[in-house]
Amino acid sequence: MISYDNAILIALAAAFVSALISGTYYARKIHRKVSYTLDALEDKETNFRFNEKKLFHRNINRTLNRIRQIFENERAEIMEQERLYGQMLDQVKTGIVVIDLSKKLKGRVVYSNNAALNMLGIATFSNIRQLKNISPELEECFQNITRGKGEMRLSLYNEKGQTTLSATASETKLQGTYVKIVALNDITGDMAHNEELSWNKLIRVLTHEIMNTITPIASLSRMLSDEIDNASDEEPLNRKDLKLGLDTIADSSKGLIRFVETYRSLTRVSAPVKKAFYVRELIERVTQLTRKQLLSNNVELDYIEKSDDILLYADEDQIAQVMVNLIKNAVQAEAKIINITAEIDFAENVVINVANNGKPINKENKEEIFVPFYTTKQDGTGIGLSLSRQIMRLHNGTIALTRSDDEWTKFTLQFK
Repeated sequence: MISYDNAILIALAAAFVSALISGTYYARKIHRKVSYTLDALEDKETNFRFNEKKLFHRNINRTLNRIRQIFENERAEIMEQERLYGQMLDQVKTGIVVIDLSKKLKGRVVYSNNAALNMLGIATFSNIRQLKNISPELEECFQNITRGKGEMRLSLYNEKGQTTLSATASETKLQGTYVKIVALNDITGDMAHNEELSWNKLIRVLTHEIMNTITPIASLSRMLSDEIDNASDEEPLNRKDLKLGLDTIADSSKGLIRFVETYRSLTRVSAPVKKAFYVRELIERVTQLTRKQLLSNNVELDYIEKSDDILLYADEDQIAQVMVNLIKNAVQAEAKIINITAEIDFAENVVINVANNGKPINKENKEEIFVPFYTTKQDGTGIGLSLSRQIMRLHNGTIALTRSDDEWTKFTLQFK
């Protein structure tokens, strides 16, 4: 028979075990609620609420609901800030593109503002692979540009015509993911303005050179004329001095004529006589024309046709002149490899790229290279690229320097 004391002990033990089981049950239930709350908030899900009317767990339910509300308020505030920042970025003229650098989603566009979409001529931007349809060089730029490479310039063509963009990049970490931020600026207007300034500068230089030649000629002519008028039997004319003076006038005049003829060659490019021909045949002709120079300088020239049987309607002689000039410039820049590619872009335009691995064009010279008589070569005339641009304009086309760094210098010709 159980004694009274033992009965009390058994009752206490039973009560303790019951409380322990009950506590464990409720602890597990609370743990499940907390875990559910954390999982939901981690998934940014706030569409839940615990019952605060029940006596049991009222306090814990109220606490979890408060945490949910605080999280929801914070998320709403962050979303409002993001919306505000987005509106601000859509008002700036600089194009902003944020690109995912993670291996799984590499190339995904996290964000792009209106300015970037307008510059690229697209309505939506989800992956940089889209840029290949606009220009393979544009896609390559977005893939390869880094902070260390500094500014990159490239030309693209859309319904607005030719656009020249300046691109810079930086890398950062956004919500645990490494991203690249590309900033784009449309410098087409700046380029045109710089070209206008360069032409004005050229006119001043031409005027200066002509006056520097004519003034001494006029002075010398007047002096010789006075000597002839003042000659007499007592002071006969010095024929040696007269001949020397006339020879000086003749040499200066010939130099001035050559100078003017060189300038006139830029303004008197004949109208193109257009016909249809294959680009491959053009490149074969140009290769033959420059073969001696290529061989003597150990330069390798390669041609890749990215579209089949590309036909070009143009003046073959004039376009060959442009191509020969680009190849000669590459050889003079000590290039050992010249790569020529041709393709038909998304707008059905023929695009020819001429790239070489010679010395790059200095940043300060990039704005001037198409200006007549501008040259960095000791024996250069400075009319090759100017003449090339004139020819391309007569064909309703463009020529642009689209890349120049330590690896490659590339000129792009586009025929519309």
